[in-house]
Amino acid sequence: MRKLILIKSAEYLTLLLKGEYMIRINNIKLGIDCGDLTDEAARILKIKKENIKELKIRRKSLDARKKVNIHYLYSVDVSVKDEEKLLRKNRDKNVCKSTYEKYVPQGEWKTEKRPVVVGFGPAGMFAALVLAEKGLSPIVLERGKDVDKRTEDVEKFWNGGEFDPESNVQFGEGGAGTFSDGKLTTRIKDGRCDYVTSELIEAGAPEETAYEAKPHIGTDKLKTVVKNIRNKITDLGGEIRFESKLTKIGILGGVVNYAEVNGDSKIETDNVILAIGHSARDTFEMLNDIGVKMERKPFAAGVRIEHRQESINTAQYGFFADKLPPADYMLTYTTKDGRGVYSFCMCPGGYVVSAASEKGRLAVNGMSEYARDGENANSALLVQVNPDDFGSDDVLAGIEFQRKIEEAAYKAGGEDYSAPVQRYGDFVDDRVTCCEGIVKHSYKPSIKFADLNEVLPEFISDSLKEAIPAMGRKLKGFDSPDALMTGVETRSSSPVRIVRDKQGVGIGIKGLYPTGEGAGYAGGIISAAVDGVRQAENVILNNTVKEDLND
Repeated sequence: MRKLILIKSAEYLTLLLKGEYMIRINNIKLGIDCGDLTDEAARILKIKKENIKELKIRRKSLDARKKVNIHYLYSVDVSVKDEEKLLRKNRDKNVCKSTYEKYVPQGEWKTEKRPVVVGFGPAGMFAALVLAEKGLSPIVLERGKDVDKRTEDVEKFWNGGEFDPESNVQFGEGGAGTFSDGKLTTRIKDGRCDYVTSELIEAGAPEETAYEAKPHIGTDKLKTVVKNIRNKITDLGGEIRFESKLTKIGILGGVVNYAEVNGDSKIETDNVILAIGHSARDTFEMLNDIGVKMERKPFAAGVRIEHRQESINTAQYGFFADKLPPADYMLTYTTKDGRGVYSFCMCPGGYVVSAASEKGRLAVNGMSEYARDGENANSALLVQVNPDDFGSDDVLAGIEFQRKIEEAAYKAGGEDYSAPVQRYGDFVDDRVTCCEGIVKHSYKPSIKFADLNEVLPEFISDSLKEAIPAMGRKLKGFDSPDALMTGVETRSSSPVRIVRDKQGVGIGIKGLYPTGEGAGYAGGIISAAVDGVRQAENVILNNTVKEDLND
């Protein structure tokens, strides 16, 4: 049997550029436990198997819509003899020429003042990487600690230790995504996605990240990935300053002229990339105070819901449940009054964890390791929250809305960061849960049984009660009375958008570049990273003199 050779991403891109891989075959169908990919490719091309020199998987997805016919779908690139001749003769609509457009940042700016990047989550990390690759020696300010020290602080907190408002699930190297499932799924169509993916793989992400339809890295592998990207940035001349909180941006005549750090030092700069994440509430307050234009933005809030992973596997895969990786799901529902309810950040074989970033306030999140081998599946179950729900016209009213819910959750949990938990059956009946059923909680640090109806705003509770039975009709067992609900999930996205123009510049402030999820322009690791790349490009282009562009 011919060995299937999977080329590392960097090598593959080189081969593509040389034209050695030029035939793309889409929609190859294989059973989950049978079939040979090279055999199928040869059959479709009507050539002998031996004439395929190499084969590269470009996309792999699982089609489980029909439980009696679950199969994988592949797109592959192949190198064969006489590619051009073969393409001319082949009439199969699924066969075409493979193309790849290499990402190259534009502009040749040489600066006297180093650009500053605020935040070292996906957006800030990739903005800094592009700037460093262009020789601009960026300075990165990260309020939290490096990933190793941050992990120690988080683990201590989850095990009953003191909460650190500057080193937690939200703040520190890698951003909020470091303690998540590490999902890399995105709906955006942008050539920069390939660049981001290839850099992640080079830094230690699994090779299948390049082709899985729903790739994930896992929190355990993400920690290594972010360290390796940090080292690449510093090797290229960039500088990462941890425990360095942006406390003010100096603006003179509508132009950025410095970044203040920890309230006691200044960095002279003409360009600040703001990649602060969705939870930097004190930074949003500072930006509002200095006149940065922002606007209210919808987000979503709700709970984490847990089921036994084996139950989700059976519901999704039926007979094949024990032959396939842990199953995920995505569920949506629109209430009678038009409000959206949906699952978000689903973590197969994962855990529910405390994601607090402020004292006296409780928020939760989900995470899983690469193996996804935990007993439970969990997902955020969220209800659309519109600016009209905020209760105020203030630009930061969404933040106060989040805080109010988080304070209620903190009190309901016993004011020690234990999370309020309730079985779904009890939630519907408005009674406090007395004990767990078949689903055992995974939350760290601890739980307290409570009535989530007293924690959540009424419109969120009512929307969940309407949506979950409908979701149970789509996914058998989702509405099980034993499903565990943990409150509260409030950090789905930023409730604020920092307004920017077509060149990526904050309105009225030259040199300010709002970026990523916190600024309201991304939702997830890949889209945030891509926006970071895009904003780094804008910094370069906006500082490149016209003569350079015309050369």
